[in-house]
Amino acid sequence: MEQEKQAGQEWLENLLNLMGFPSNVKVDYRENELEGTTECWLIIDETQLPLDKILMLLGEKGEGIDAIQYLANTLINLTVDSEEQQGFTVELNGYRLQRLEQLKTLTEDIAQRVRQTGQEVEMTALSSAERRQIHSFFKNVEDIATESRGQEPNRRLIVKPRY
Repeated sequence: MEQEKQAGQEWLENLLNLMGFPSNVKVDYRENELEGTTECWLIIDETQLPLDKILMLLGEKGEGIDAIQYLANTLINLTVDSEEQQGFTVELNGYRLQRLEQLKTLTEDIAQRVRQTGQEVEMTALSSAERRQIHSFFKNVEDIATESRGQEPNRRLIVKPRY
């Protein structure tokens, strides 16, 4: 784990330098209670970045930070055996934690709507990482099921009653 941690930190700091956004990266391990796993968080030090650069890195609707996270997970794990691969979460300015809370609230509202109407609900405009999180939220919910439909970039998450 220590080797992957260092590789993730160095990779992200190098990427940020190449992008013209030099910043330090702190590494933290956090428990994912839904998955029962420990995740490696690469946290960009926003104190070294002006607001306009933070907004550029985050991108519209988090697309920038999602792309960076996708690259991190793909490129850092390229040379690692599948059993030793580490998942990385890239955080900047509290975005991931805020978005996680928004997704929890959204899923609670949708679960209530599905239970009340008995009808499925289509969730739009979610990244693949967010769809995975929502699948995880509902994984142990006995009366609700989820599935993804469609092809990128029009893939949608469906929340429906479990029969």
